Amino acid sequence: MNIIAMIPARYSASRFPGKLMKDLGGKPVILRTYEAALHTNLFDDVYVVTDSDVIFKTIETAGGKVIMSKEVHECGSDRIAEGVKNIETDIVINVQGDEPFIDKISLSKLIDVFKNDPKEEIDLASLKVHITKKEDIENPNNVKVVTDINNLAIYFSRSVIPYQRDQDNPVKYYKHKGVYAFRKQALIDFYHTPVTPLEAAEKIEAIRYQEIGKKIKMVETNVEAIGIDTPEDLDKAIQFLTSDE
Repeated sequence: MNIIAMIPARYSASRFPGKLMKDLGGKPVILRTYEAALHTNLFDDVYVVTDSDVIFKTIETAGGKVIMSKEVHECGSDRIAEGVKNIETDIVINVQGDEPFIDKISLSKLIDVFKNDPKEEIDLASLKVHITKKEDIENPNNVKVVTDINNLAIYFSRSVIPYQRDQDNPVKYYKHKGVYAFRKQALIDFYHTPVTPLEAAEKIEAIRYQEIGKKIKMVETNVEAIGIDTPEDLDKAIQFLTSDE
């Protein structure tokens, strides 16, 4: 089974423009992420796929593998699909470009989903985190996911799901982490399908996979990666890197 990592790297970011090229301990964030993915030794190959000349040159100069997007994309899955369509592989792992401290354990669990699926019934695997704080549960920026008894995703929503009608029956809430592992064909099918109705309503790309009949296996993790969405996040990342060295 051939497994590659694809790191979608868009230069523009509404909350923190150019964040992937910000300095993190002497190297740009995106280069830190690329090198961290390599050092996991989980992948047969690691690629960055980007719309940015400066990101392209940064990875290329460092001796890395990088692909330039030729089309404008609204989501990471589309960018990855364009990059991977001419690459021979079985499984594609989406590594977030703004999370340079890679959680190797969780990525290993995603890969294991496919290793333990001899009939190839699972199209995607993704991560969920148990959340308990009311503000986290009700925050529409946190995508929630509900699963069946086999941990297959039933639905994703920015609303509170499930709705707890009976307070005597406690329920658990899970936040979806946007880290995916795909069979290549599922990714290509997504790429060739226009935005679907529920995806458009919720602005959640995972829903498109469900609307076209793909099975998504959810894997629970208790690791909250350090994502760099704001200048304050970058400061935290610098402190974490310094303390880890």
